[in-house]
Amino acid sequence: MTSSIQFKILSTSSNTNARRGRLITPHGTIDTPVFMPVGTQATVKTLSPFELREMGAGIILSNTYHLHLRPGEDLVDEAGGLHQFMRWPGAVLTDSGGFQVFSLAKLRKITDEGVTFRSHIDGSPRFFSPETVMEIENKLGADIIMAFDECPPYPATREYIETSLKRTLAWAKRCKASHQRSDQQALFGIVQGGMYADLRREAALSLVDLDFPGYAIGGLSVGEPKPMMNEVLADVVCHLPVDKPRYLMGVGSPDDLFEGVERGVDMFDCVLPTRIARNGTVMTSRGKVVLKNAQYSRDFGPLDENCDCQVCKVYTRAYLRHLLKAGEVLGIRLTSYHNVYFLLDMMKKIRKSIEEDRFLAFKREFYESYGFASNDSE
Repeated sequence: MTSSIQFKILSTSSNTNARRGRLITPHGTIDTPVFMPVGTQATVKTLSPFELREMGAGIILSNTYHLHLRPGEDLVDEAGGLHQFMRWPGAVLTDSGGFQVFSLAKLRKITDEGVTFRSHIDGSPRFFSPETVMEIENKLGADIIMAFDECPPYPATREYIETSLKRTLAWAKRCKASHQRSDQQALFGIVQGGMYADLRREAALSLVDLDFPGYAIGGLSVGEPKPMMNEVLADVVCHLPVDKPRYLMGVGSPDDLFEGVERGVDMFDCVLPTRIARNGTVMTSRGKVVLKNAQYSRDFGPLDENCDCQVCKVYTRAYLRHLLKAGEVLGIRLTSYHNVYFLLDMMKKIRKSIEEDRFLAFKREFYESYGFASNDSE
């Protein structure tokens, strides 16, 4: 069956696996590699759809687990789907909710059939299976939807990972069989397998045999050392199709984005930019700035002199610090705006560096300015 999305590679890096692409969805064309702001409950915290479009976002992520619990997929479906419900004109990706369900360790029971769990909101009993998750995601109406998988913890024994992976692969087949809107929604398989290279390869090759329109890499950035994550990632990507999008789930720090792009990843998402913004931390071209620190109380310069976002053009560090210390909502709105803009703009520059075949040079420049240690060897 013809996929509802198209993916084209426009240019590649001559000395890395980085690639510059274009993802065409029913709700717009997205340039890749791309960072997707997270709108877990049909909203990117504190930011409006107008602001997200203004800063260049083309696709956002929402969460099946949370939207199922509140307001419910039937209500969203009645409203015309997520795009109409939240008045977002761009593309949407929905996670399957697997990560959230499996994080409820004391509130759930896993079997090969599915997962029984209790709502973290009211304690009511719920059940997720591949079939029910597909029904929920079909009703939510996102452009890209994720298969239901088990996200194992780190560390975990090989025996546990083997059992978990077998279940995830079986669930992937069931998800594909029960997906009812393949002409409108692209279903991605999720590669699991813990930190075991052979199990990751098995997962990737098994999912490729199922011929999904795109592939996600899950179960990374869950507490393992970054060198381990990058090693696993590099190996997994080698077993995924060159002509289909690759999505590294739950990763959003600048260094992780660079490392993922270098290894051939096209899509990323993370709550990081808005989460740290609510704590008063912002990302700048010179590294992180913790605005609540006293040294910024009389700092009348912008957050980042090299940033063109509306916040940096208008407001000072001193004023933003005042808002945050006073508990004013505007403070976290403005810091959230800047952080999301910062990552979107960084990805734009990464795309340009790939087009010009100078990705590693740009990475070194960014790392030197930000304060990271570069580990490439051009």
